[in-house]
Amino acid sequence: QVQLVESGGGLVQAGGSLRLSCVASGRTFSSYAMGWFRQAPGKEREFVATIGWSGGYTYYADSVKGRFTATRDNAKMTVYLQMNSLKPEDTAVYYCAAGPGVAEAPGRYDYWGQGTQVTVSS
Repeated sequence: QVQLVESGGGLVQAGGSLRLSCVASGRTFSSYAMGWFRQAPGKEREFVATIGWSGGYTYYADSVKGRFTATRDNAKMTVYLQMNSLKPEDTAVYYCAAGPGVAEAPGRYDYWGQGTQVTVSS
């Protein structure tokens, strides 16, 4: 089992930045690929970013490419999502997830955090 806890969400003005953290506990964190997803009210859960087990591979949704950066620190069992140039359409609950490989599909991830709210005001 892997337990994931996100933090770092909040209210920010358009153009601002936030850094989300996701701390893992349980099984060996470094063996898992990690993903970031978001879900806005009334919408389906949406892929944001994924990062390989070593941190050497990352892949982003087109909507966040160039603005968001995923990194990880395996010694701290933590994955981060640096979000810059935030837009009102980035408003959502953000989730981290752990799975056996990098992927866009939520079903490819085995473990999920509880989510953290990000609200971007215009």
